[in-house]
Amino acid sequence: MFSTQQQPSTESQTHKEQQMSDIKIEVNCATGEVTEVPLTAEEIQQRELDAIAAATAKAEADAIAATEADAKASAQAKLAALGLTAEEIAALAK
Repeated sequence: MFSTQQQPSTESQTHKEQQMSDIKIEVNCATGEVTEVPLTAEEIQQRELDAIAAATAKAEADAIAATEADAKASAQAKLAALGLTAEEIAALAK
């Protein structure tokens, strides 16, 4: 019945702006009433933990993508060294 949306904070915000971002907006879908509610200490802590987890997951995904790209480039170089043309290497990749 209630929808909750948190406003994210950024490091470039002033202290006052950061305090304002520690507010969640609750919308009563039945009545359309919109209420701004301060985040609890637990919600702020969870938001920070979620941000850290998201940054870690992105870094891991980026590292995996880079490793895969390096492996692909290495394999293509080895195939070229064996005498395959770029077209033949591309055909193998399909």
